[in-house]
Amino acid sequence: MKKPFRGVYTAIITPFTPEGEVDEEALGNLIEFQIKNRIDGIVPCGTTGESPTLSHDEQDKVIEFVIKKVSGRVPVIAGAGSNSTAEAIRLSQQAEKAGADAVLQVNPYYNKPTQKGLYLHFRAIADSVRIPVIVYNIKGRTAVNVETATLAKLMRDCKNIAAVKEASGDLNQMKDVIKCAKPGFAVLSGDDNMTLDLIKAGGDGVISVASNLVPGMIADMVHAALDGKMKEAEEMNKKLDPLFRACFIETNPIPIKTSLAMKGMCSESFRLPMCTMEQDNREKLKNVLNVMNLI
Repeated sequence: MKKPFRGVYTAIITPFTPEGEVDEEALGNLIEFQIKNRIDGIVPCGTTGESPTLSHDEQDKVIEFVIKKVSGRVPVIAGAGSNSTAEAIRLSQQAEKAGADAVLQVNPYYNKPTQKGLYLHFRAIADSVRIPVIVYNIKGRTAVNVETATLAKLMRDCKNIAAVKEASGDLNQMKDVIKCAKPGFAVLSGDDNMTLDLIKAGGDGVISVASNLVPGMIADMVHAALDGKMKEAEEMNKKLDPLFRACFIETNPIPIKTSLAMKGMCSESFRLPMCTMEQDNREKLKNVLNVMNLI
């Protein structure tokens, strides 16, 4: 069965003006840059898009803007997660109404639901929309892990739960998910540095942070791997490794947005509690970008 989600999907940043407003002009230019460089899809309003500091109205508007700008050229997977099931349902329904191709649903954060609670949360969201739902499992940000048995039950009971963004950091867990996946279910990495290992294990690609800056390079690496050209993919992955590391020397999305600002593609503007980089880390990041001829 053909999988609906395969390749590289950029978890796109939300650029702000120096005054702190959403910068639609910069966002539009970033989208064009992504599509020109053969990205497989755009994911607005994820963690990389600083969704925790967007108002609900802003989140709706950013998703609508991205959908209109993309205009069907690639799929748009709208970040619509919340630690409130009711709010996640509202965001998801609004994204579906706006024309999103799918929604990305992060684990409920801080309230630490049980596995039963996680199952009921994701099932309620899936039942509320007709478009595909992608579960986003990231224990490091949310303090809860979607166990493989819970995900397998969701796959079985919810026809439109179509993929998982696996950012557990546990390759063995990722392999277990791949083994139990129903036909057509996609397993995408949530960590750039684990993408190649995931594909080698039978995974399907990545929802990427680094592709904000180097979409073409990430697309080449991932599609080489998916096409079985592993030696070629390994060489590209090795070249990209310094960037993968640099993207997380401070909390995401600080380094990747700073990188784009250094390249002149957005303002170096964040919303608290996100803030500009410490100077020593900024110099480390700049050095990596210079060595890789990215700025």
